[in-house]
Amino acid sequence: MSVHNDLSKMSGPQKAAAFMLAIGDDHGRAIWTSLSEDEIKELSQHMAMLGSVSAQAVENLFVEFASQVSSVGNLNGSFDSTERLLVKMLPGDRVAQIMDEIRGPAGRTMWDKLGNVNEMVLASYLKNEYPQTVAVVLQKIKPEHAARVLAVLPEDFSMEVVMRMLRMEAVQKDILDKVEQTLRIEFMNNLARTSRRDSHETIAEIFNYLDRSAEARFLAALEDRNRDSAERIRALMFTFEDLAKLDPSGVQTLLRNVDKDKLALAMKGASDTLRDLFFSNMSERAAKILREDMEAMGPVRLRDVDEAQMEMVNKAKELAEAGEILLSDNKGEDELVY
Repeated sequence: MSVHNDLSKMSGPQKAAAFMLAIGDDHGRAIWTSLSEDEIKELSQHMAMLGSVSAQAVENLFVEFASQVSSVGNLNGSFDSTERLLVKMLPGDRVAQIMDEIRGPAGRTMWDKLGNVNEMVLASYLKNEYPQTVAVVLQKIKPEHAARVLAVLPEDFSMEVVMRMLRMEAVQKDILDKVEQTLRIEFMNNLARTSRRDSHETIAEIFNYLDRSAEARFLAALEDRNRDSAERIRALMFTFEDLAKLDPSGVQTLLRNVDKDKLALAMKGASDTLRDLFFSNMSERAAKILREDMEAMGPVRLRDVDEAQMEMVNKAKELAEAGEILLSDNKGEDELVY
């Protein structure tokens, strides 16, 4: 977390956040109650992400606000300190709503958050709602996400939803507010309290870290006991060979972020298809050097190759999470189209 020592390097919102933390709830109550909902959310967001502010910077801040302060202790803006302060001045349900909207990357509004919910999870909830309610929800979220949700809803139900959407006019604000409130209370809050990940996804992620022999052993044993689960887990696993689904830009980005020694070791155990893909996205000189490095290694242990390939897969996942490359979902129908 950052430490603010120089007031001149702090933005206006950061100064406001530090100021409100410094004056506390007694002196800040009148200010908080005069702010709009959006202003409270924005200020709370900056308070939660503020980090540490030195005593000198706080002192300078008060001077800047035309208030002379002789000594102020260090401040630490965090989600917890922000929530504790808000609880003293606002109703509990309003505080919960504000904190829910500023935590994490899920988005500032309810509909932003809903857009980050897996379509299977969202559909499993919506299929028990009235078609009209579902129609309202699908009109509010992004079209691509709505399409994925619609595709996994029961067919008759989904067509009923589509018909409601076709007949729907502008949704009145009170209806929209009611739908939003219901989703927040019945769905999002429960989602935050419970593990919503499919157990198959968890096992697939664990299996991704096994070496080849252990992975094969576990999957074979699982197939004997539950073939459907084994097939589902295998489909969810992202393996080294799945890197072949990267587009040229993704391959080049991955190459720039992988240690060259690890790359050579990983390529020793790669298929010809994957080797050709990586070589074709390198300069002739770089490809020549990589081939020479691979030949100079001679025989290598399978375990070392597995570890190098695992590092490349993990690096690819990191880059995908950062939005620098795109990974397919490892299913035939999810191939990327450009």
